[in-house]
Amino acid sequence: MAKSKWELPVAFYFQVKIGNEEFAFKEVTGLSAEIETESVKEGGVNEFTYLLPKQVKHGNLSLKRALNPVNRNDVVWIKKILEGDFSQPIVPRDIVVNLLGQDGAPIYTWTCSKAYPVKWEIGNLDSQSNTILIETIEFAYTTLKRS
Repeated sequence: MAKSKWELPVAFYFQVKIGNEEFAFKEVTGLSAEIETESVKEGGVNEFTYLLPKQVKHGNLSLKRALNPVNRNDVVWIKKILEGDFSQPIVPRDIVVNLLGQDGAPIYTWTCSKAYPVKWEIGNLDSQSNTILIETIEFAYTTLKRS
């Protein structure tokens, strides 16, 4: 029997690109799509209800990493939006998450198009802790494509 070349993907080997730049993150969540439905009852028939698809809804993409310096390109873009500088339009960016195989090549790619930050949060400051300060950034996005 021939061996399959398929290997189970691991969740810890991934890369994240915001626009054209690659950034290190410790965790990615929120890659999701869901179809909203509408209930429609057929006239004269009380036995069942049709569930009709309405639109696709996406959750927010959440990225976690160690707190970064304020002069980095991605931090400047995020700060400008989340500090309410609306003197110019928000310029969304595509965010690409690649799940990598053993050779470092992408085996799955998720593209969140037209993303922009909607929430930024830092972890707890605790004098009794010996951990790295983590920041969490949430992005809204228009579409999610998997390839």
